Amino acid sequence: MNLSAQYKAIRNYSEKICEPLQTEDYVVQPIVDVSPPKWHLGHTTWFFETFILTPYLTNYQVFNKDYNYVFNSYYETVGNRVIRTDRGNLSRPSVNDVYQYRKYVDEAMESLLTNEVNAELEELLILGFNHEQQHQELLLTDIKYILGNNPLFPAYSADLFKPKNEAKNEVSFVHISEGVYDIGYEGVDFSFDNELNRHKVYLQNFSIAKELVNNAEYLQFIQDGGYQNFSYWHAEGWDWVNVNKISAPMYWHNIDNSWYNYTYQGLEKLNLIQPITHISYYEAYALASWKGMRLPTEFEWEIAAKQFNWGERWEWTESAYLPYPGFNKAPGAIGEYNGKFMVNQKVLRGASIVTPENHSRITYRNFFHPHLRWQFTGIRLAK
Repeated sequence: MNLSAQYKAIRNYSEKICEPLQTEDYVVQPIVDVSPPKWHLGHTTWFFETFILTPYLTNYQVFNKDYNYVFNSYYETVGNRVIRTDRGNLSRPSVNDVYQYRKYVDEAMESLLTNEVNAELEELLILGFNHEQQHQELLLTDIKYILGNNPLFPAYSADLFKPKNEAKNEVSFVHISEGVYDIGYEGVDFSFDNELNRHKVYLQNFSIAKELVNNAEYLQFIQDGGYQNFSYWHAEGWDWVNVNKISAPMYWHNIDNSWYNYTYQGLEKLNLIQPITHISYYEAYALASWKGMRLPTEFEWEIAAKQFNWGERWEWTESAYLPYPGFNKAPGAIGEYNGKFMVNQKVLRGASIVTPENHSRITYRNFFHPHLRWQFTGIRLAK
């Protein structure tokens, strides 16, 4: 697929994600971590306009000079921006305005891509493709949060992202011998800068589960008083449980002594054989402690991943999000993409059911603060 075709396919998928929405759904921001769908559509468009069209398309005129302030996310180099908590307070630009903005930029991009693309521009284009794919996953998880916190529990779609109803076999483990292993991306295709540079790590003997922890196992943790027993928790996690009155994973509801779970299909009876999801690092750690095990490090996960199926859930690891040896930030705004977030966050590995096709690899390093759980996060045990 050439660059023009890739661009169109990725841009069309973002809009397809939004097809089931009502206009009112586009503007809601229930919490700071969830951005309105309208903002995602605008921000990904701003990325192409700011970093590609403005410097590379001769005589390009920006669609609206105020959109740099509205749709810049965190790029200090590019200028001031609306603070993150205020994204849901913007009634303007309207949803229709944002779609007109996308159309305008897409037409300009089509014009640009009719010309020969040099290596520097191609590298930026591919980063833009991957950036929009990241926001497609955020779009889907943000939409779920918006609808899942509506008291009517409206379905997003009756057909999209239906879980597979496959019972897993009894949990088995992959055993990895101690030794020195190579970690990090190696190849010529795209990777993010935080996957570089490839380097060696020493690992002790360890075992890692082939299967993810499922809802039935997590329910046992709840029924055994897991949320009431501080001995399973970090002190910070225990404070988080008590301050926020946490007693179950996000989207779980105990109704008349039966457990229900909000899904893209609406509120449904809890499916016990599905992998647990929408949990924080604190909860993942506590469940592992309750089981007498632990979470894997990101290096253990990467070395063992070829021996188990992954991709249903972003899997919490025991690793802090830190730069690899020799990590270098790119100059300018592009250098802000990953490096400045390497503090106070945990690495997650794998992918999820809403990760776009061809947007996952064993070396991919996702990262979130330990309390966050609106993404499709899950648990793989190690010992």
